[in-house]
Amino acid sequence: MTILCVRFQLPPMYEAALPELLGLLEEFTPVVEALPPDGALADLRGAERYFGRDAVELASVIRVRALALYGVDCVIGAGPGPMLARMALRDARPGLTRAVPGGGEREFLAGRPVAALPGVGTATARTLCEYGLDTLGRVAAAPLSTLQRLVGAKTGRELHERAQGVDRGRVVPNGVSRSLAADRPFERDELDPGRHRRALLSAAGELGARLRAVDKVCRTLTLTVRYADRSGTTRSRTLKEPTAHSAALTRAAYDMYEALGLQRARVRSLTLRAEGLTPAEQASHQLTFDPVDEKVRRIEEVADRARAKFGPRAVMPGSLAA
Repeated sequence: MTILCVRFQLPPMYEAALPELLGLLEEFTPVVEALPPDGALADLRGAERYFGRDAVELASVIRVRALALYGVDCVIGAGPGPMLARMALRDARPGLTRAVPGGGEREFLAGRPVAALPGVGTATARTLCEYGLDTLGRVAAAPLSTLQRLVGAKTGRELHERAQGVDRGRVVPNGVSRSLAADRPFERDELDPGRHRRALLSAAGELGARLRAVDKVCRTLTLTVRYADRSGTTRSRTLKEPTAHSAALTRAAYDMYEALGLQRARVRSLTLRAEGLTPAEQASHQLTFDPVDEKVRRIEEVADRARAKFGPRAVMPGSLAA
């Protein structure tokens, strides 16, 4: 168990603390990969030798320091590789590190549904289930040639290896890019897709207004969906062109949401994050000659002036997006 996957339990709109918490992890190892908005991967192979403690013991120290220094609790999964650490995190609870011991990978994976494996989408899971391969144990026991006929040569090979616990992933050190986030928690776990879309509309409108207020555009939009069981799904999309246009952000958010194929999912919160921020004056805008789009942009300008004069509540974020 040399890899930790850490999710800090940050309060909404408190994501600015993430860089400092990453610094806490870097006191143990320089090999830290940020997983915005609230997580990170840490490779502790060198730290285990240096401190003379295993990853689970180091995880306990990290948790205590996060609480003592920042008042932030965390949940931690540990495993021989990044994929297994991420999967262990789903079973973790505050105060208890969920660990996948070396040599116990297949036992840990065997009873889990095939959709629980990172990289297995809805369509692939449906295809495998139609042929009775509904658990990772059954996928691991299936002949490689069978999997390749069902899902393709490359995908079949990767699926076969991962179901057997072979984790070839690496922790790639990075930093938290400058970004803006808009969080939309629900008072109760929400099943209604219409309410999900309205929350996305509001969040995209807020992001657009905040970007325009600081004369920035974003290159990437990230959607994070938190579920009732505390698990989450994150999807990112690189935009066709850098933008602060609320309608364009809304369309991208809707596309990512629809691609998830959620069916009666109990959603606890939705978060949109604008990443890869650059000055608006350095961005190019493709002229569309679309009168509707130009009208919406003019309305946005009027709304922005109203907010600047009368305050942010003068125009509700998202109310102008199509």
